[in-house]
Amino acid sequence: MAEFSYVATTSDGRQSNGTINAASRQAAIATLRAQGLKLLNIKEAGAAKKRFSLGKKVKLKDLVIFTRELSTMISAGVPLPRGLATLSEQTDNKYFKEVIISVTRDVESGMPLADGMAKFPHVFSDVYVNMIRAGEAGGILDDILKRLALQVEKDAAIRHKIRSAMAYPVVILTITVVAFFGIMVFIMPKIGKIITSLGGPNAELPIYTRAMLSASNFMQKYFIFILAFIFLAFWLFRRYIRTDKGKFWWHHTLLRTPVIGKVLLKIAVARFSRTFSSLMGSGVTVLEALNVTGKAVGNKVIQAELEKIANAVKNGQSLGKQMTAAAYFPPIVGQMITVGEETGKIDEILVKVADFYEEEVDAVIDGLASIIEPIMIVVLGGMVGMIAASVMGPIAGLSKNIGG
Repeated sequence: MAEFSYVATTSDGRQSNGTINAASRQAAIATLRAQGLKLLNIKEAGAAKKRFSLGKKVKLKDLVIFTRELSTMISAGVPLPRGLATLSEQTDNKYFKEVIISVTRDVESGMPLADGMAKFPHVFSDVYVNMIRAGEAGGILDDILKRLALQVEKDAAIRHKIRSAMAYPVVILTITVVAFFGIMVFIMPKIGKIITSLGGPNAELPIYTRAMLSASNFMQKYFIFILAFIFLAFWLFRRYIRTDKGKFWWHHTLLRTPVIGKVLLKIAVARFSRTFSSLMGSGVTVLEALNVTGKAVGNKVIQAELEKIANAVKNGQSLGKQMTAAAYFPPIVGQMITVGEETGKIDEILVKVADFYEEEVDAVIDGLASIIEPIMIVVLGGMVGMIAASVMGPIAGLSKNIGG
């Protein structure tokens, strides 16, 4: 027997909170509904501890294949433990094999599939686990797995699109920074000696040349300290943004950044729409769907906004109106949810919203990539030109004086 905590409303509209002991989550839901309660949220109290893995990853491609194949096996009538055992033998990822074997053992011992997967949060996200749980409760696990495979593929496609768009600018920026430090530390001091030997210590040099030589001398003298400062600052920054407060500040800053903020917001809206649609279509309660979706969006600011919306819904407010009034969600999302509430087809409507914003993300990222590339080339060319002008100009001038 397990203990479940729940939030529900009675037939007269009053809110009821409490706990119930039941053999499974499905049994707890059935008991509460038999009592005339309308569930808003239900979760297991004292859930099993999650296992964390350091340095062990499962590619999204492997997860998609696993999800699709498991769905096919269940649809064909293959028992769940047998299907899991077969998939553990087929995967090439050693860590994923260990994960599947562990989940198989838990299922064979009578544990729900969702609870076995919940022990590996770095492999199976909260969204994944909750959708599996909803599929087990509703007896539609094969359909849920098909939805999950599609959702994981969509997330992977967006991530790949972003990485592809940013790969070239990142490479150019890295080369620019390394080249600049290399020239300033190793080449400029030698050029400075040549200029001094040609014109003497009292030679009149352009101001930009003197600035470059001064910067070069400073970098050469304090090169180790500069590197140490850069690494320390980067380490402290990474450590800060991993805290709840730092992560919230960083996500808020990114949303306020021109161009980048719009891209991230569109990605968040698309992810929210598709995830919330999948959860609602799987029979998950509204509050639980909002809670899980908030964690899946990947932005602490939007997650906090969804938590406020969930509290308002818990107090009887309309989800559509709350979404329309939200600061970070476009009004169209709230309006579409309102239509979904009236027609009872929130999941179908939000899929269309997700498709629209995913297309918007593709268009924006393609446009962003076409803009960033020439900008980076101009920056690199400008930096090289500045160094060349500060070096060649004085040398040419001093050569004429010597020739004259």
